[in-house]
Amino acid sequence: MTRTTIIFDDEDHTAPTSLPGVEARADVLHVVDAVRSALEKLGHAVAVQPVGADFLGALGAVREDAPDAVFNLCESLGGDARGEGVVVGVLEQMGMAVTGSPALALGLALHKDQAKAILRGCGIPTPDWTFLPEDSPELASPPGYPVIVKPAREDGSIGIGFGSVASDDEGLRQAVQRVWRMHQPALVERFVDGREFCVSFLGNEPRIVLPLREIAFGPSFADRPRIISYLAKWDPSTSEFHDTSSGACDLPPEVQSRMVDYARRTFAVVGCRDYGRVDIRLDADGTPWCIDINPNCDLHPDAGYARAAQAAGIDYPSLIATLLENALDRARARARAPHRPTDRVEPRRSAGSIAPAH
Repeated sequence: MTRTTIIFDDEDHTAPTSLPGVEARADVLHVVDAVRSALEKLGHAVAVQPVGADFLGALGAVREDAPDAVFNLCESLGGDARGEGVVVGVLEQMGMAVTGSPALALGLALHKDQAKAILRGCGIPTPDWTFLPEDSPELASPPGYPVIVKPAREDGSIGIGFGSVASDDEGLRQAVQRVWRMHQPALVERFVDGREFCVSFLGNEPRIVLPLREIAFGPSFADRPRIISYLAKWDPSTSEFHDTSSGACDLPPEVQSRMVDYARRTFAVVGCRDYGRVDIRLDADGTPWCIDINPNCDLHPDAGYARAAQAAGIDYPSLIATLLENALDRARARARAPHRPTDRVEPRRSAGSIAPAH
């Protein structure tokens, strides 16, 4: 039996309803209950620690409790998604074993323009884009219409709606202004109007590819952009929520293999680990394009990732147990590694100068 502490972002579910993404962040409470139930059924001792404004105090309490591992369900701090990586970074500096991706991978995936630049540099196809900081003096030329305008520092489809896809300058201006009103930079990306697929990964050595899933868009998307909007993902009172689903992928094996190759390379170069999902669009010419990276993706039992695992014969408790075991494996490896503080070599310095970098 292990002692596990689940952490989650406490303030988000009580945030004002005017805050973009409040429904998505409230969903974490359901995931906390599901993960706790799964771990307890497997015989683990489970504690739950909310992380709020005094996040250092909360993480200090976790360290004092000295669990064998921390199951990380913290997606933001005070509604700011940039806090996700901060929490993991502090825990790792404390020497804690944490599930999911490290701080650097979470930060890169959240900064969409930087992630896309890394993918482009590694030869991984990603649609052309323009980055517009908040309140730029003028709109830069788009990478060809149509485009999709996204908040550059969000996930979970926050800030994404049918109006996010623009086919002319006026539509682009309105979409960018909506993002800027969220106090976010805007990512203007060439819109790939094609089939959308999810490539999910589990584990590290070896890294398992779960069965690919395709997003199906129903009647609500007739004459509308086929995108997973915020309402389609989070609001069950809308028709687009009920008309968006994921199912088995029926592509030829060679096309699936190419998508998996791009997704695997994406997962690796961003530095993701344990679990996550890469979203890919297939254009009319059959070219796959990486459109999003989702480390620490939604672990709700009814979400797409858990369904992909189920399609591979992995039930929900087994999935959660695997994620915990990944973190415990890292703790064991760290315990076996020799600690040799004298290995650090201090740079040579001369009076009044700085040692050159080699």
